[in-house]
Amino acid sequence: MTATRLTLISHPLCPFVQRAAIVLLEKGVPFDRINVDLAAKPDWFLALSPTGKVPLLKIARAGAEDAILFESMVICEYLEETERSTSMYPEDPLLRARQRAWIEFATQTMADGWQFLHSVDAATADARRAVFRDRLRKLEAELGAGPYFAGSTFGMVDAVYAPLFRYFAIIHPAAAQPIFDGLPRVSAWCAALAARSSVKEAVVDDYAARFRDHLRQNGAFVAA
Repeated sequence: MTATRLTLISHPLCPFVQRAAIVLLEKGVPFDRINVDLAAKPDWFLALSPTGKVPLLKIARAGAEDAILFESMVICEYLEETERSTSMYPEDPLLRARQRAWIEFATQTMADGWQFLHSVDAATADARRAVFRDRLRKLEAELGAGPYFAGSTFGMVDAVYAPLFRYFAIIHPAAAQPIFDGLPRVSAWCAALAARSSVKEAVVDDYAARFRDHLRQNGAFVAA
């Protein structure tokens, strides 16, 4: 797609941006990145984003107006369909469908993990940890020998879950470790995702410090 220039409009902490960035990096697609301040959204951004959220993917087209895509999975699926260098799904239709189902499962899993991370007291954190662990137990039952979700090949499911698991390598081990106790496959999956170059490169260099500051500013119990 040599006639197409891609720009990922993002925020440094957004996990949904990371999904798109990981897919772009896995596929070896050159792209520019523009970060916006979501606390003071510029007018040009609001004119492009129907939801007022990131990510956006701006697609420059020869002889035509720029196209704008929003919603992370829409962007990821577009990249899968147009950038054929590396496939992020298996060829078998049933396996593809099953993986897309686990991607849908990630929506509430992300929400449950986020709620745990932003709990403001021990009792709330304990309750939300239990809910989140129940989601992880379902993933534990689905995972095989690894190292990735579907075995030896890194795929779209991995790109979707990697930003969520990144959080737990940043918070204090005393808060993170109880979540993964008794979940050896999920734990190994987290480690494999953290070591992947596309996952590392999907965030800014000071991402960990930024996220810790975010937790402290929001009074999160795990930041204490």
